[in-house]
Amino acid sequence: MMMKPILMAAALGIAVPAIAQTAATPPAPAPKLKPKLTYIHAGTLLDRPGQAPRRNATIIVRDGRIAEIRDGFAAPEAGAAVIDLKDRFVLPGLIDMHVHLWGIGGDPMRARLGRLNRDRFDDMVEAQKNARADLEAGFTTVRDLGGDPRGIRALRDAIDSGAVEGPTIVNAGTMISVTGGHGDGGNGLSEEFADAVHAHEINLCDGPDDCRRAVRAQIGLGAQVIKFAATGGVLSNVAGGLGRQMTPEEMKAIIDTAHSFGRKVAAHSHAREGTEAALEAGVDTIDHGTFISDSTIALFKAKGAWLVPTMIAPVTALAQARAGVLPPATIPKAEAAAAAALESHRRAIAAGVRIAFGTDTGVSRHGDNAQEFALMVRAGMTPVAAIRAATIDAADALGRKDQIGSIEPGKAADIIAVAGDPTADVTRLEKVDFVMHGGVTVKAGGVRQVFPAD
Repeated sequence: MMMKPILMAAALGIAVPAIAQTAATPPAPAPKLKPKLTYIHAGTLLDRPGQAPRRNATIIVRDGRIAEIRDGFAAPEAGAAVIDLKDRFVLPGLIDMHVHLWGIGGDPMRARLGRLNRDRFDDMVEAQKNARADLEAGFTTVRDLGGDPRGIRALRDAIDSGAVEGPTIVNAGTMISVTGGHGDGGNGLSEEFADAVHAHEINLCDGPDDCRRAVRAQIGLGAQVIKFAATGGVLSNVAGGLGRQMTPEEMKAIIDTAHSFGRKVAAHSHAREGTEAALEAGVDTIDHGTFISDSTIALFKAKGAWLVPTMIAPVTALAQARAGVLPPATIPKAEAAAAAALESHRRAIAAGVRIAFGTDTGVSRHGDNAQEFALMVRAGMTPVAAIRAATIDAADALGRKDQIGSIEPGKAADIIAVAGDPTADVTRLEKVDFVMHGGVTVKAGGVRQVFPAD
């Protein structure tokens, strides 16, 4: 007997037109519409971090971008929305160069307990929550350096389209690693689970040619930046320590291939030998940079590479290890990393190494990203330099300095506001009152907004 067309389509997994479905499906919520024209009255405006802030200014936002900045509180033209930030300190949206949105972040015990009854669909829900937490904390752009490549790409595109609220995502897909290295998800698992993981790990590579393949595979899945593990890591459940895990030839193959596709490259690196090999190979950012010597600093400056210190990560990992929520193999690594990181970062900052803000959030909790600022100041940065590292300098490190990082005509209307002056007390950034992303207000605690219909 011939199947009815609708049943046949369902059996074959073919999408059935909505008109043919018997059950009514509620329509998806429409994306938020951005006002075409918004006037923001800023009491204090740090439009170009690194320069002096200006008093009493008006930012004019048109179609999601900065159109103009005027001195004084300009009277709005007909039909414009008005946002009153006369009692706030206004600055560009912040950029976090190192987050992990995918899955449960900041709670390793909960993540471990859920391994057997959670899958990527649960992780996507967590990723949306994490993205929203980072956005509400004032981070309007994040570089995601490790998660399900298809899932993060889908989340990135949903945010860009306005269907989901979150920061702009620059995604790396899965970190590239040698077999048995920091990015080998089968490490420490029983045979049946390790075999299942390895069957899907196209990010693992051994030898230069295989590493070129791994880079192309991540780009094929939508990666906008490439990340590789130059050294061991604190949180991987292996006893290999924090030393160099890739050969210089493998690193160069990864970096050259990524650059040929127009992608920048981030190296997860703790040990000096791994950092220096990655710098020699032409890497764009060193993330963590826990053990740094004078020779490392000289290479940073000669190559023009950026250091993304992620100072909150070793502090958090050490606390988690000592509390017993991480595997025992991580404890000596966490202790070594936490002891060395502060002094290494102090030396790099004092020497003038270029610094871009990053946290490794996902080790720490999403929404706590701004706690990194106080650690940066403790390591020798001024509050102004720390803010610049999370705005115009991070935008430069991303290759997007012409799009984000400052409040200037033509750039995206990514704008935040806080009470008090963060250039005097950088911890003011730990409580953000107002967030605009791409011209859309996503957080306005206690802020008066007047829309044309009002």
